[in-house]
Amino acid sequence: MMTPEHQKLLKITEATAKKLEKLHLQTPWDVVLHLPLRYEDETHIMPIKDAPLGVPCQVEGEVIHQEVRFKPRKQLIVQIRDDGGSVLFLRFIHFYPSHQKQMAEGKRIRAVGEIKHGFYGSEMIHPKIRDAENSGLAESLTPVYPSVNGLNQPTLRRIVQTALEAVSLHDTLPDELLGRLKLPHLAESLRLLHAPPPEYGIYQLSDGTLPAWQRLKFDELLAQQLSMRLARQKRVSGQAKPLTGTGAWSDKLLAALPFGLTQAQQRVLSEIRVDMAQTHPMHRLLQGDVGSGKTIVAALAALTAVEAGFQVAVMAPTEILAEQHYLKFKQWFEPLGLAVARLSGSQRKKAKEQNKAAISDGLAPIAVGTHALFQDDVQFQRLGLVIVDEQHRFGVAQRLALKNKGSDVHQLMMSATPIPRTLAMSFFADLDVSVIDELPPNRTPVKTRLVNSARRAEVEGFVLNTCRKGQQVYWVCPLIEESEVLQLQTAVDTLAELQTALPELTVGLVHGRMKAAEKAAVMDEFSSGRLNVLVATTVIEVGVDVPNASLMVIEHAERMGLAQLHQLRGRVGRGAAVSTCVLLFSEPLSDLAKARLKVIYEHTDGFEIARQDLNIRGPGEFLGARQSGVPMLRFANLEEDLYLLEHAREIAPRLIAERPDIVEAHLARWLASRENYLGV
Repeated sequence: MMTPEHQKLLKITEATAKKLEKLHLQTPWDVVLHLPLRYEDETHIMPIKDAPLGVPCQVEGEVIHQEVRFKPRKQLIVQIRDDGGSVLFLRFIHFYPSHQKQMAEGKRIRAVGEIKHGFYGSEMIHPKIRDAENSGLAESLTPVYPSVNGLNQPTLRRIVQTALEAVSLHDTLPDELLGRLKLPHLAESLRLLHAPPPEYGIYQLSDGTLPAWQRLKFDELLAQQLSMRLARQKRVSGQAKPLTGTGAWSDKLLAALPFGLTQAQQRVLSEIRVDMAQTHPMHRLLQGDVGSGKTIVAALAALTAVEAGFQVAVMAPTEILAEQHYLKFKQWFEPLGLAVARLSGSQRKKAKEQNKAAISDGLAPIAVGTHALFQDDVQFQRLGLVIVDEQHRFGVAQRLALKNKGSDVHQLMMSATPIPRTLAMSFFADLDVSVIDELPPNRTPVKTRLVNSARRAEVEGFVLNTCRKGQQVYWVCPLIEESEVLQLQTAVDTLAELQTALPELTVGLVHGRMKAAEKAAVMDEFSSGRLNVLVATTVIEVGVDVPNASLMVIEHAERMGLAQLHQLRGRVGRGAAVSTCVLLFSEPLSDLAKARLKVIYEHTDGFEIARQDLNIRGPGEFLGARQSGVPMLRFANLEEDLYLLEHAREIAPRLIAERPDIVEAHLARWLASRENYLGV
């Protein structure tokens, strides 16, 4: 909320301050960083015949005709002719008598807008109009800012200029550094972007390549790197119990497994164990593509903690994934004599109380569950390691609540949504990252097919042939009941259709609104082979492992994100049979949908898919920033500005070591009113 002092500095009323807050502008510095969306050139008059189409420009002429027409709808049509004899139509769908008076025949006016080909010829729709006789030419390009209702552009421009005078724009970075990077001073950059001289082209100002833009991007990236490195320093200075295992239980589990670890799995397990043996908390991200074997690595890390005499909490975002982890850990750990407790929101009260007691008494060294694990009434006797699966789905507060169950516990986060290098360099700079970059040898490549939903009957035939070979099929739908808005095929309808079309097959249904026990029963039916086809919503996106399933059909694939499609595709290809993923789509396809389907069809590598996804959606959407607490960048683009990010990464540790005064000043400026803006 904007303080009265800030309102006074900006010379605005409380009502205007509330409108600025809708734009997330709470301080004069926020206002200074509220940069234009685009610019209009009112510094000179463009002859109508020379004016480019689709580019804002200013023309001047005499009104030679004005009339109100009623077809196809009521509108004001004004014709002007400039000194060269060229005629331009001005069209207004919303107008008042004052407009008609302002543009009366014989008056000389200026119009600012984009010229387009229209029904009447060359025209401007709703241009900005000025009286040519009483208006001078602008000295700089006119900025157009993002705004809200009730806050017009002249008012915003005045407030921005007031803020520029009120805020100290002294440089936090030394001239030597700016010179080496060929970056201008901050004051010069901001003033140029808010009021560019006429020699700058409009597109040149908007593409982000001007040195003034580069300066703001670098300052932002540097602040992010500084904050992340300071967060890392704070973590490393914390105290944690070293978890050094004896290897007794780990060796027994490895000997009992029907497979051996890949070299990549062995490498990341070693990295994790080295971290766990330190006296400061581990904060490591374990990345691996779908099916790369992250779960067994996490299980072995958990055994290391248990061997050291500590408990382990394994948290998953959904009940179905938590159930999968529970069953897998139980299968591996109970033969070793280790109890595994499970906690989820839908558990019966008696079972929940029994599991909480086993956790608090230390009888269960491993606890697996959903967010129910970090409720206040769940107490661990000696928590040493927290494992968070699909970590980007949890909010920061949720992860901290579980971590705080112990004092500075070690933390291992897992993600099957690979994080591109640029994101890892920026948003995860405070983490140590391990990557399983090798798939187990028994994984078979999955073929991807794009099929128009009009050919649905052919796909049903493919399902029948697959099941006749003794294999199983997933059929995934995005909704569980009819939506009048989206009109998508639903899982309930699909179940009925498949039962009718394929009577010799047994078809089951699982969705998010079923009770946990019901879901578990259906999944058990499918896992044991008693169901041929499992119709499901995206609750099966992660964690489900049925090697006999070799066909995945995804309804309305055009509606799903790339990460979700890649995760779903990864549910097949886990056995010896050649597997296929059929992406059913409905036309017409948006440009975004076409781009996504092209990527998922052409690529199987999760990291490349993630990189393309980042380009398509940006970091905030890619990581679900609103939900996960991942900080956003306002100016920098991680793909386009990689070289600036690399400079910031190189410079940040030197500044922290040698110039703490600069670090403090820089962070104070960039983090002053945006607590989670850069990750602090």
